[in-house]
Amino acid sequence: MDAQGRGRADDIDPADQWVINPSTGEYELRLPPSAPQSGVPGPRRPPSSDSGPPARGRTEAPGRPRPETPGRAVPPRRRRGAPQEPLPGRRGRRPAKQASKGRKALLWTGGVMAFVLVAGAGAAYFYIEHLNNNIASVSDDGASTGGFEKDKAINILLIGTDKRTGAGNEKYGDAGSVGHADTTILLHVSKDRSNATALSIPRDLIVDIPDCPTTQEDGSQKVIPGTPRTRFNTSLGQDGRTPSCTMRTVTELTGVKPDNFMVADFNAVKTLTSAVGGVEVCLGKDIDDPDSHLKLSKGNHTIEGEQALAFVRTRHSVGFGGDLSRIGLQQQFLSALMRKLKDNDTLSSPSKMLDLAEAGTKALTVDSQLSSIGKLKDLGLELGKLNTKNLTFATTPVIDNPAEKVPTTVVLNDSSAPQVFSMIKNDVSFTAVKEKKKKEAAAVAARLKGTKSAASEVRVRIMNGGAVAGSAQETLSWLQNEEGVSKSENAGNAPASLAKTTLEYAPDQADQARRLADIMGLPGSALKPGESVENAQGVPAMTLTLGKDFKGAGASQTTPTKAPADVDRSTADKVECAE
Repeated sequence: MDAQGRGRADDIDPADQWVINPSTGEYELRLPPSAPQSGVPGPRRPPSSDSGPPARGRTEAPGRPRPETPGRAVPPRRRRGAPQEPLPGRRGRRPAKQASKGRKALLWTGGVMAFVLVAGAGAAYFYIEHLNNNIASVSDDGASTGGFEKDKAINILLIGTDKRTGAGNEKYGDAGSVGHADTTILLHVSKDRSNATALSIPRDLIVDIPDCPTTQEDGSQKVIPGTPRTRFNTSLGQDGRTPSCTMRTVTELTGVKPDNFMVADFNAVKTLTSAVGGVEVCLGKDIDDPDSHLKLSKGNHTIEGEQALAFVRTRHSVGFGGDLSRIGLQQQFLSALMRKLKDNDTLSSPSKMLDLAEAGTKALTVDSQLSSIGKLKDLGLELGKLNTKNLTFATTPVIDNPAEKVPTTVVLNDSSAPQVFSMIKNDVSFTAVKEKKKKEAAAVAARLKGTKSAASEVRVRIMNGGAVAGSAQETLSWLQNEEGVSKSENAGNAPASLAKTTLEYAPDQADQARRLADIMGLPGSALKPGESVENAQGVPAMTLTLGKDFKGAGASQTTPTKAPADVDRSTADKVECAE
């Protein structure tokens, strides 16, 4: 964006419009109130003669100096080509750190869904109120965790609807669609931000949709009855269901409770791809799809707008011609967009950043926990820490519905889907872990190695720390009657709820701990060296606390360490061509 594009022609150097904020130490775009962004309305402000430097052509009131930062002189405006003197005590303008570009913003878009996370909008502080007004939000109706947290793993539900709102979208047919969950991705970002998994959920997957408390347009509450054994995409739109219902359905399906959701329609793909100047995709063959209106030759292409929407809607011309084939195409599209944002100069261009902010905030509907630029910025900074090689796109493992002679729907693959859901729930990466993590994992696994006591020698107190009611007694009965752990007792409820099951033991009880871990299928991470506690007989005993992750007596508590071999997946750093 140059000076003329911002209504400031003449000979003002664009660099002078970026000034350092003494509170943050970062440069910010500061424009005079008389010359707002061309074509973009700014927030309304009460008139003030002290709000900034006067517009060109005006004279300042006598005796009224320009505002200054306390303790710092304001340098005179520099003419283009004129040398600039550094401020006293400073060496001159500090260059922006290259490493920070990847954290400034993160934009995704795929299928008929898209989302944008705008951190760069903070640079244009005058613009924030306008962007906040762009954002549409609806209630999560208590279906979320209450919003993501910076020191925890993040789970965002991304929903793309097939609603034909917006100019030109009626030509795609089904103009009266209520907007079903046509494309859904559960984005999981690890606690340490070293990796992430984007899990696609097929729209034709047969699921149980639970009862959904829903906020109506007039603010009243209504419980929309659930529907057993129906298509996943009807969790949104059908019978007045809102995104919170899709969120509840995902929790029911995967065991993962999302922190937030984002929803976008057809226009999101068009506007966001145009904002970044197009996305490069690859085709392994010529495609001429009359249904999606995509016509491209074999090879690489840069697409945006209508052509980008056609690309992510195509399904009959790729793979087996179904929705699962289209999911692969959408994942390729998302990967290409990620690489472009990480590799090109988008994040260092003020004009592109403002275009992204404008397009992104208009394209999305978010839950009420994300309804401000501040929250989107915080989320963008967290996601911006990711490396594309550690972002895995995967598809929920499914098989054709055996109840249909000519399958039009799919059901979960019970041999591999639970393992995929468990990995996400337990924050396990789908990509190769770093060397440091390997060493940490090896150290934890070492706790399980060594001699084991006989089951009859194991003394353990069992407490319920968040598991289903009755779990402690059920486990006690199972250990005593089926596993020979006769020196065990039910110690009631734990003082506090735990996310994960733990076994605390003293150093001289390590053999007992290894035996109980072997019996129950506990991972090394569940074993916590500490101190023993006397049991009801006054004898030192270990303490087994059943956490929220407890799967039931007799069920292994060990979390899978890698994805099943039959799961379709790819990483965002690799270029793949659609066939």
